[in-house]
Amino acid sequence: MTIPVLICDDSSFARKQMTRALPDNWDVSISYAENGEQAIEAIKAGLGDVLFLDLNMPVLDGYGTLEVIQKEDLPTLTIVVSGDIQPCAHARVKALGALDFIKKPTDKDKVSELLTNYGIMREEDCLAAELIADNQSQLASTEKEQDKHSITESGINLDPYQEVSNVAMGRAADLLARVLNVKVRLPIPKVNALASSELHMMLKATDEVDSISAVCQGYVGSGIAGEALILFYDSCYKELAKLMNHDGEITEAVEREMLVELSNLLIGAFLKGFSDQLDLSFSQSHPELLGLHRNIDELINSNTRNWQEIVAIEINYVIEDYNIECDLIILITQDSLPILNNKLIYLLDEQRA
Repeated sequence: MTIPVLICDDSSFARKQMTRALPDNWDVSISYAENGEQAIEAIKAGLGDVLFLDLNMPVLDGYGTLEVIQKEDLPTLTIVVSGDIQPCAHARVKALGALDFIKKPTDKDKVSELLTNYGIMREEDCLAAELIADNQSQLASTEKEQDKHSITESGINLDPYQEVSNVAMGRAADLLARVLNVKVRLPIPKVNALASSELHMMLKATDEVDSISAVCQGYVGSGIAGEALILFYDSCYKELAKLMNHDGEITEAVEREMLVELSNLLIGAFLKGFSDQLDLSFSQSHPELLGLHRNIDELINSNTRNWQEIVAIEINYVIEDYNIECDLIILITQDSLPILNNKLIYLLDEQRA
């Protein structure tokens, strides 16, 4: 009997990855949702006996979706598939009724093992070889149609960048959570192709307070280069000192030390999570403090880069129960984009294999 399977993720790249991770011989009909609200509607329409659910999504995120499923006792078996690998995320989704948790990027063997162990996939639910070929052909046509909507005006498909960034963001947050014994709230990464002037506008849009502090760290490797920026809101220094067990006076030297230490941790973890997925290797320069307690215009004017076009990945990290918030901005140079695009195409082809 054909089983209705629903894949819910705001990233078309992630939806394709998850589809390719399903067993080839599993007799299923696959539907897609881009957020929790669409997923709830699909489940109620009988399209999601089994739900593969992302956590970080617009409109209604994965946690909210699980709450609705639990409250309304909807008929679906939910497996969370997320880049947020913090232990608290695992515990929370299990408490909300999720069957299990798979970290991104998904692995076909792991998915098959999990489905078999829970009795979701049985021998009688498997297809004959000729039907497998038909399903794969239909899937390829669907993917080509989805790809048409993922290309920006500049010709760059940003959806794979967002999904790889989502996984890297989760790994960085997990390291931060374990090192500092905190819970990190994760957003949806913002990925944009920008001209240099547009980058300045994006940075100014992050300036919600009178002054900020900023740290910059360059990275290079495998023909790819760029810079990472972290913008700290000045209201966070006392909380940072508390979190990092500093009991003395908060001098400028202490501020510098705290910012550089935290920046090195967060940037390094993100870049490693990003590069590992694409089989790359980055070397990082020493973190450079761009300025303390300055407005964003001063920081921009004193640190201008002459890049014609870049990809900018923006992530807002919030440490729960502390008044600590920072923006991580990963900038990728124009010359790096052809290499990265080829890597992303190869990654998707591996999923198709």
